[in-house]
Amino acid sequence: MSEPGSGPVDTVARAVVGPGGDAELVVDGVVYRFSAADPAEAAGIVTEFMARRASDQDYPLNLQIDDPDGEWLLTIHPDGTVHESGAPVPERRGRRRLVEPDQAEVDEPWRSDLGRQHEPAPAAFELPDPGVASPFSPVHPVVPQPKVSAAGPAGAAPVPLPAVLTPARPSGQRALPTLDDLLAARPEAPAGPAERGWQRSVRRLTGGLIAPRPSRAELQRRAAIASVQRTLDGPKTVVVLNPKGGAHKTTATLMIAATFGIHRGGYTLAWDNNETRGTLGWRSARARHANTAVNLLADLDRLTDLRSARVGDLDNYVRAQGSAQFDVLASDEDAASAASIDADAFSALHRTLARFYRVMVIDTGNNMRASNWQAALAAADQLVIVSTIREDTAQSAAWAIDALRATGHEDAVRRAVTVLSAPAIDVDPDLRGRLHAHFGQLTRVVLDVPHDPALVAGGPLIIDDLAGSTREAWLAVSAAVAAGL
Repeated sequence: MSEPGSGPVDTVARAVVGPGGDAELVVDGVVYRFSAADPAEAAGIVTEFMARRASDQDYPLNLQIDDPDGEWLLTIHPDGTVHESGAPVPERRGRRRLVEPDQAEVDEPWRSDLGRQHEPAPAAFELPDPGVASPFSPVHPVVPQPKVSAAGPAGAAPVPLPAVLTPARPSGQRALPTLDDLLAARPEAPAGPAERGWQRSVRRLTGGLIAPRPSRAELQRRAAIASVQRTLDGPKTVVVLNPKGGAHKTTATLMIAATFGIHRGGYTLAWDNNETRGTLGWRSARARHANTAVNLLADLDRLTDLRSARVGDLDNYVRAQGSAQFDVLASDEDAASAASIDADAFSALHRTLARFYRVMVIDTGNNMRASNWQAALAAADQLVIVSTIREDTAQSAAWAIDALRATGHEDAVRRAVTVLSAPAIDVDPDLRGRLHAHFGQLTRVVLDVPHDPALVAGGPLIIDDLAGSTREAWLAVSAAVAAGL
């Protein structure tokens, strides 16, 4: 019997999984067809089939899976271990064991300087004896035996601690480690089992016996969520800007606020800081009231009294966005109103709202010279420069950056996130390349978000109507924003 990872490797198996859950597997010229409820389950069935074949033949098999999410190259070993992209197999001896390898380093595309993560290998599991009818019957983790302390036999009386735990040290001697040092040295928590894609389906179909590690895409997604959920050192303000209308500022404001709200659990505000009228309120879910920033400003004294102000008092001025778990503060919507928000009004609102929200995402107007626009810029912890992949909106974004750098905001621009939004399904790749090259030299990171028909109509944002690729792209954007807070 060969050791896992040794012996010949079958390189013929290839599976094509369709979007409806149908799969066709070709092994050594023989065609097998499978049908499942969805592509992930179909890929799981194919992988289980190949795992049985590898176990029967007692040597590793290579399997290429082409599914709607991309192409996967797997090596399936006789013990049921599955590795992606030809990852090396750790040396193992004795009885066959299912052991996942150490996780390869994973680059995080939304922040080039954040570094890499390492995932410790999960616990080992014993496979059943070869005589068992099915190699996929449930197994149980190996329970480690308790160890006896070297300090003495089990049950011995504890040795009393000395009265002085830390002896005096000569001046200048290096300090001994403390509890904080011990806590800081703890290893990262294991990533846990795969919860997405064919890896999840394989784990569920085999009762956990075959447990492929999470895919690179899933690990990147987990890292992005962790970035959005990171602890902040106080309330933070994100300012979304482009002085041209139609640059997708409002869409970006809503999507960033929704992503923070969903993954942080609320206390996130999307704020329309147009000096007169903006459209953020129209793009949000309706409330039982029609109050806006102008009404809140008029009643601000009710919220500035620290002895009586409550977060619930804001409900009469902001508009809750349901399961997206963020609020919207609309700009003035009264066509007959002559009210406007200036720098002093913005600052008063910002001071008060910062007491109730951890993250405020501000949709700016089109007039960079307006005092409230300048006040938002001064309050910004992170700039988000948005543009569609069009010459006119990109030129407007470039002009805004030039103006900011010329007026002493070069550092804020250097730390900014640039978001390029596709205005249609197909975009000019040469223009996209030019924009990445230009803004990539000026800002911290440049990220693309796809065109989504659910956003074209301009109605209220409904997260569940968006394509998965759209939500993932905005998660990457929000992670990059959070990394700069």
